Amino acid sequence: MSFLLLSVLCSVLVSVLLKLAPRQRIDVGQAITWNYAVAGALALWLLDPSLAALRAPQTPWFALLLLAVALPSIFLVLARSVRLAGIVRSDVAQRLSLLLSLAAAFLWFGEAASSGKLAGLALGLLAIVGILHRPDTSSHGARGWPWLLAVWAGFALIDVLLKRIALSGVSSLSSLTLCFLIAFALMLLVQGVRRLRGDMRFDARSLGGGVLLGALNFANILFYVRAHQALPDSPAVVFATMNIGVVALGTVVGIVAFGERTSRWNRAGLALAVLAIAMIAFAAQA
Repeated sequence: MSFLLLSVLCSVLVSVLLKLAPRQRIDVGQAITWNYAVAGALALWLLDPSLAALRAPQTPWFALLLLAVALPSIFLVLARSVRLAGIVRSDVAQRLSLLLSLAAAFLWFGEAASSGKLAGLALGLLAIVGILHRPDTSSHGARGWPWLLAVWAGFALIDVLLKRIALSGVSSLSSLTLCFLIAFALMLLVQGVRRLRGDMRFDARSLGGGVLLGALNFANILFYVRAHQALPDSPAVVFATMNIGVVALGTVVGIVAFGERTSRWNRAGLALAVLAIAMIAFAAQA
């Protein structure tokens, strides 16, 4: 259970770092670039994935390349969402992306649509309505909902791509490590273009933020995998605890540490989100 709690903590700390980045004069684009360099290096060092396994003829290169583009893109979207809509609502939107993933599993991956899963899906859609309701009338609050929807859809896309890669029989660990390295190369190219246009300058502060972001990003994944390994007979418990834990801790941090406001609709959406995640997780175990 300690692995699971550490994974929850690292996930929320990623959102906290993205929230603090503008205040600390950290360029988010640069930080996300170095994040993937660090995550890729840590994966190569600690996990020793076999990149040679990707030479297999069934390797889904289109899905891998799309994932390599989607990973940094969703980080940029999450950073914007955290800034405009807050940690509370952004973390919940991220975790409720499982609704779209579940729908994709029904439509494209042949998963059985049980009554428990469908009930959880319905509750989750109601939760999205409550979470999208803006808690204030400020310009930031009014502009936040499109980014929440983008977080919701973006993380679902990543989950679908990961499932597609896993079903191909190619090592998920090798695939993810390669995607980290490709994402770093793509983001470095983007930063080079920004630098040539005079839109930014490379700086040590953003490099440090990227190193910390990469360590947290990698630790989140590592601890989540270790939690599944430690509880091999309880995947639904791991899944539910992870998602509900992030929602709960993200809510506490957002309200207590950053003074984020939530409306009655938002709080109702939070409660429905927790219930929907639990229902889907335990329906999958049944």
